[in-house]
Parts: sequence; C-alpha cells; structure tokens
Amino acid sequence: MTKLNIGDTVRFLNTTGGGKVKGFQNKQIAIIEDEYGFDVPVLISECVVVESAGNEKLGQAETTDIEEVAKNKTPNADSIAANEETEETPEGEKITTCIAFLPIDAKNMTTTGYESYFVNDSNYYLYYNYMSRENNAWQSRSNGLIEPNTKIFLEEFDKSRLNEIEKICVQFIAFKHQKSFGFKNPVSVELHIDTVKFYKLHAFRENDYFDENALVYYITRNDIPERDMLVNAGDLENALREKERIDSNRRPRIQKIEKKDKNEIIEVDLHINQLLDSTAGMSNADILEYQLKKFNEVMTENLHHKNQKIVFIHGKGDGVLKNALLKEIKTKYKRCVAQDASFQEYGFGATMIIIK
Repeated sequence: MTKLNIGDTVRFLNTTGGGKVKGFQNKQIAIIEDEYGFDVPVLISECVVVESAGNEKLGQAETTDIEEVAKNKTPNADSIAANEETEETPEGEKITTCIAFLPIDAKNMTTTGYESYFVNDSNYYLYYNYMSRENNAWQSRSNGLIEPNTKIFLEEFDKSRLNEIEKICVQFIAFKHQKSFGFKNPVSVELHIDTVKFYKLHAFRENDYFDENALVYYITRNDIPERDMLVNAGDLENALREKERIDSNRRPRIQKIEKKDKNEIIEVDLHINQLLDSTAGMSNADILEYQLKKFNEVMTENLHHKNQKIVFIHGKGDGVLKNALLKEIKTKYKRCVAQDASFQEYGFGATMIIIK
C-alpha cells in the first residue's frame, strides 16, 4: 500500500495532475489539494509521492513498488505483508463482488461521463482481470490485486465508449496472506451490460458501497457466481438437441391459448427528458405542469380498468413532483390507491397507483 503523509506532494497514476496531501477520508482515500486550490478525494493506491513533506525528493528505490503496481505488475509477498491488517467479518468469508458504474455529473445525464469500480466485499485478496469483448476477442481493461473489503477504481469513460462495455468478463482467484483460509474456486463471469440504462437517472440506485447512486452488476454473491462459467460448446449443443427431442415428444397437438393479463403493470417515466427532447425556454413551473398533464392523461385512459396498476417514475429529487401527484390523486382520483412502488425495482423514486 502506498504510504502517504500530510504535506507530501503526489502525482496521479491514471490521470494527469497531482497536488499536496491535506488529510485522509479513510484508509483508502486521501484528500489532495490540487494546483487550483480544490480538495479532491483520490484513492491512495492511485498516488505516487514525488516529494515528501520534508521536501526530500524520492529516490528510485523508494518508488519501485508503486511503479510496479502502476504497470500492472504482480506485487510480491513482502509488499502484501506490509499492508495494514484489514478487519475480517464473519460474512466476509463468503465472497461478494460487483462492478459498479457511477455518473460523474448526475445532474446532466445527457452528456455526463462515468466511473467504474470493482468492489471486493470479502475477507480475501483477489487477483482480478476486468475485460471487455469486441469482435470475438477480449481486451483487458484493468487487472491487478484488490485488498479485502475494498473498492478499487477501474476506469473513466464517456458515452462514446459505452459500446465497448456491452459484453464484459471478470475473472479472479482468491487467497489470504500468511493465514489459513477456505479454498475458493477461480471465478470467470461474463455479463451483458444494458447500456441504455446509462441514459436514465433512475437506473442508478442506492447501494451498500457508495454514498452516490450507482448501477451495480454483481459478479458473485456469497461465493455463488451470478452467471455460469463457460460451458463446452459441444455439451451445450447436445443439451439443446435433447431438450428439443423431449419437448417434441411432450408437446400436445391442441394447446390452450393463454391470454395476456389485461391488468399487467403499466410503467410511465415522468422524467422530463423522457417526455420532451428539449426544455429550452421552460420554467420549473412549466415543466411540472407538463408532467402533471401526462399523469392525468394516463389516469384518464385507465380509469375504467378496475385493479389496473400504474407505476409513475418521478425520481427521488426534492419530492416536488411526487407531492404534486399525491395531491392530484386526493382531489381527482379519490377512489384510487397510491403507494410507494417496489423499492427493489425503482428505489425511492416511483409511486404505484391502483385503479379502484
């Protein structure tokens, strides 16, 4: 682990710039005052000391371990042993990992870039490799060692590069240093990333790992991979053929037609950027009026559909739109029932109306 002291001058590994260490947010994050006088939280592992607090220039021998990490070289056992002891937890004996994406500017989803992180929620060290697939070939985007109960910055990218991460894979092996541990199988999980969600603010939700809302894709939960490991193509083809043979033998000649449930949930996104291409010239009052107009149109269309459930996505925000919807329901649709929509699906940002 990089050792920093208040007053040290540092440069950043993966981005341009640097500054002086002012303090520490926690064991992993330092507060760096940049050249413009702004305080910037930065991962300690992403900093290289170029001048100590005592105005001593660092020699080559002092920076060797840091430079090796920067070049994605494997750290040796001595460097691991030098790290501070991480407090273990009983639940950390089963490995939970995920990839998390965070918008850099959540207030401007049309142009914002994103940051990605790898989260290691376990008592194990992980050697990891984060890859993306394009044209049937894989490219490593980040790899190295992540400490127990730690999240590590992977990369920053903008919307023009979203297509690069539609198909990703995370591989890792787990171990503990100088202590006994339960054997863990190597993990290799491929995921399909829905890049459309990166344009929708409500897709980024509250989570256990960041103060900000994030789009989280789990790799493992309690030792169980979210997706199966690679399957032999021949075995897969044989399994599909066997399934077709069984289905063909069992398929009845006459089948009942199952009608679609007329009362399936209707989902309406009231975020103004989902309703209009541009809000130029509109005040906040104009925007709210337009959103309520859309709300009333949907309610009017479905008032005669008894037990119909409608989810209106309004976002968490400051609660102005949600309160306006509840007021409309109390005054115009007294027979309807309003409740918070599924937290698992929408977080705190949606209300479900049931037509009565």
